[in-house]
Amino acid sequence: MTNYTIVRIGNEYIVQVDDKSVLKISSRRKAVKLVTDAAELLDQETTVQQVDDSPSISRASDAGPDMPEVS
Repeated sequence: MTNYTIVRIGNEYIVQVDDKSVLKISSRRKAVKLVTDAAELLDQETTVQQVDDSPSISRASDAGPDMPEVS
């Protein structure tokens, strides 16, 4: 998330991403923290998607005959 800006309007700070306002908050420090947290979550999601798309990882579709089902 590299295309964001934080703009002060009155007593509030507006976080804009690609020219769209996405967040209004009263503290610039909190705005920066939230943007940083969001960027980290997006990076984690990208990493998980890359692992999920990897052909070397196989998933079992059921528990198998030796494993009881948990409900």
